[in-house]
Amino acid sequence: MSDQANEHTIEGIDKLKSLVTEINTCLFCTNLKTNDGATTRPMGAVHVCEQGNIWFFSEKNSDKNKEIEQDSSVQLFFAHPGKGSYMVVNGEASIVTNQEKIEELWSPVVNIWFKEGKNDPNVSLIKVKPSSAYFWDTEGNKMINFLKMAASVVTGTNYVSGNEGEIKL
Repeated sequence: MSDQANEHTIEGIDKLKSLVTEINTCLFCTNLKTNDGATTRPMGAVHVCEQGNIWFFSEKNSDKNKEIEQDSSVQLFFAHPGKGSYMVVNGEASIVTNQEKIEELWSPVVNIWFKEGKNDPNVSLIKVKPSSAYFWDTEGNKMINFLKMAASVVTGTNYVSGNEGEIKL
């Protein structure tokens, strides 16, 4: 990756939205002080709002909600190797039980986890307010980049191009 960029405010939120929408699933890490990986789980983001907050559905009584209540610092690792898109987000998480917000963000897919639908007494949202984010994007498709890497190995010149940078929120 050769091009480094700083994405600022509106552009940064647009970049964050774009990557979250493209990748969707992340490794959601709580209890960061332990660093043991046991408090990391895959989660699907459901929305990025105009302020850059990332929203997830979660069970009220889940371990992750309990961990967030003890320490709100979280890390999110997004990766789409097929597209060469990656992002790490550090932020503060909060539990939201506002029924209007639950209804606003609800989709039929969420019914898989909540048998009683959006009125399930165990449904909650997690809002992650990013404090920092960093991204890596490789330009081109996977096959083209594989050929570029092979040519780079043979010639000693890097032909794989892309962008990386801090997302200013």
